[in-house]
Amino acid sequence: MSQHYTSTHSRTRVQANPLRRSVSGPRRLLLLRGVLAMAFVALGVRLFFIQVVDHSHYARLSVAQVRVDLTTTALRAGIYDRHGQILAVSRPTSLVIADDFQIAHPAREAQAMSALVGVPVAKLTALLSEKNGYVVLNNQLDLTAGRKLATMMFPGIVVQDSSVRTYPNGPIATSLLGGTNGSGAGSAGLEYGYQTLLAGQTGVTREFVSSSGVNLPSSHSTVVRRAKPGVGLELTLDTSLQYVAERDLARQLAATQALSGIAVVMDVKTGEILADASLVNTKTNAGVLGPIPAWGSNVGVPGIQQTINNLAFSQTYEPGSVFKVVTFSAALQAGLITPSSVFTVPNAVTVGGRYFHDAERHAVEHLTATQVLALSSNIGTYEVGKLVGESGLLAQVERLGFGQTTAVNYPGESSGLLVSAANWYASDQVALPIGQVDAVTPIQMLDAYNAIANGGIFVEPKVVRGFVYANGALKAAPKSVSREVMSPSVDATMIKMLEEVVLAGTGTNAIIPGYSVAGKTGTATMPYPGKDKLLIGDYNASFVGFAPANAPVLSMIVVVQRPRTTIFGGAVAAPIFQEVMSYALHHYAIPSNGTVVKPLHGPGASIASDVT
Repeated sequence: MSQHYTSTHSRTRVQANPLRRSVSGPRRLLLLRGVLAMAFVALGVRLFFIQVVDHSHYARLSVAQVRVDLTTTALRAGIYDRHGQILAVSRPTSLVIADDFQIAHPAREAQAMSALVGVPVAKLTALLSEKNGYVVLNNQLDLTAGRKLATMMFPGIVVQDSSVRTYPNGPIATSLLGGTNGSGAGSAGLEYGYQTLLAGQTGVTREFVSSSGVNLPSSHSTVVRRAKPGVGLELTLDTSLQYVAERDLARQLAATQALSGIAVVMDVKTGEILADASLVNTKTNAGVLGPIPAWGSNVGVPGIQQTINNLAFSQTYEPGSVFKVVTFSAALQAGLITPSSVFTVPNAVTVGGRYFHDAERHAVEHLTATQVLALSSNIGTYEVGKLVGESGLLAQVERLGFGQTTAVNYPGESSGLLVSAANWYASDQVALPIGQVDAVTPIQMLDAYNAIANGGIFVEPKVVRGFVYANGALKAAPKSVSREVMSPSVDATMIKMLEEVVLAGTGTNAIIPGYSVAGKTGTATMPYPGKDKLLIGDYNASFVGFAPANAPVLSMIVVVQRPRTTIFGGAVAAPIFQEVMSYALHHYAIPSNGTVVKPLHGPGASIASDVT
């Protein structure tokens, strides 16, 4: 009985399983269909968002993979002299660049490209094998060759517009013009100072290329933003006069074994700089003064090169006797002296614990103010300076433009280093009047003399005469700012006294037959760098003056640093003034005034008497 029950029960359970399977099959099929339907819906929604809603986003991503925006450099504007002669110009070229990661066969590609790129096969193979992603193959390729190369579609090779800077007159005026670096930007001088103006504004060109660097078929370059050409400079320089100034200065540097020199010629009325020579003698050992950076190319005389920094604006020096015009003009302006005022002049004095003396030993002399200046007496100048006093001297120094940068704002220009009331020592009552304390730039010294030549009107110096636009238009630069620094009557007296310096004083080597010349010599001691002592045997020889003295047209300064064969300003610098100014007067057809040399009454002048 028990066995039967068990058997019946088992049979009943077995019969229930097929029924359940037959019921769950359709449900699973419906579920699968539902899942598939939902998946298709989701996929459709996603495709809708991709193709419709987010279409622009993915389109941008797609284009970005093949689109390249290339910077187009504007053609750098030229620099010209006052007569339109080219001093610096940029020539359009092609720049050939390689992405050498994309170059599978450097030797094969070099063989095919060598003639077009203008690079030997061996060198080109090495460049294409560097594997750094960016290799300049040629940055001065001819435009025709560049265009042909671009059409040949070498993998990994890009051809861009570029330019090369050239200076048709060679090294002339390089110390003023400066230069450009490897990327074409100004690195020194006016090229650096006017970088933004000369360079113009870059443009953007859009191209479509494959991953191998080849332009896509049927694609075209699109100019997104056109490059805007730079604005050129018309300088105040006269290339002919610049050449003469550099030539004569170079010859004197070589003849006297001097370390460096400057020669600057200025238009008296306008302040325009007509010539600015700044040279260094690389054959002379600079010693403790340190080397003067040069451009590395001789100017026609072996070893004489253009300086990288224009010394007329950047180099400060103790000017010595040429600074004495500050003392005399201050005394005349204050009515403290006249040209005939007589001074008792001993050989030496001790002031503030310092011993000062004239360059050449002498007994007590009685000299007029004119003679003191013509003979360049240090002690006589001190006697004049005593009348002016500390405040009067300091005021005249500032009035004549010392201690201030010029309106030229030349790169690296120095404002100089002046003594002030706050750091005034008793000995400065002698040192300042004779040009020993203040450190000034040559351009500041020329500005002061130019003010005397200009009837007592100080006029700011000027290097840029106008701006040249791409369409050929010329816009004149603003006139130089001017101000009165001494009365016309005092100025006329000062000119007469400076004429005597040249006629029969220390500046006789500056005499120009047929023209009256006014000016002053200087032979200034040089301080030891960083120490409170002087360099032994080292001097700055200088001459500053203008002509014709009766109606001044041109002013000029010459400073020769550390001459060896002779040290005196009257022997080293004055002859350069005489040669360059003689040429300039005839070059500009300035009429002669028939001046003849006349002796100075009283004690004779020695060319060596201007040492301070």
